[in-house]
Amino acid sequence: MSESAEALAAALTAEYAAIWAYGPVGVRLSGAERAEAEAAHRARRDALVVQLSTGGGSVPPDRAGYALPFPVTDRASALRLAVQVEERTAAFWRAALPVSTGADRDRALAALVEYAVRATRWRRSAGIAPLTVPFPGRPS
Repeated sequence: MSESAEALAAALTAEYAAIWAYGPVGVRLSGAERAEAEAAHRARRDALVVQLSTGGGSVPPDRAGYALPFPVTDRASALRLAVQVEERTAAFWRAALPVSTGADRDRALAALVEYAVRATRWRRSAGIAPLTVPFPGRPS
């Protein structure tokens, strides 16, 4: 498997986890922004499954569940988790950038930017400062 296909498979695994995490988040948050976030992750997951399966790549399986970094017990913890989900998923797309070209690179960059912007929105809703990070998707 090429480096690009491996990076995309890793991004797909991150998308699976993001979709799963929006379940507990959705119990505490409602509204269009949460629904839009989950829909974006589902759309990217679906596109990656098609791309990897038709391109001869390996499609990693989804797991039955994922461990959360902390309990989601209220709106504040749901917002913190939403920020982490977007940051973590952005990191996988950032990792795909240097090994991708053409349309794959464009998709990776679009995902990185979208998730960085969404993390900023969640930070604003949560009252977390600073609102932005200098290099989205890069470990702190």
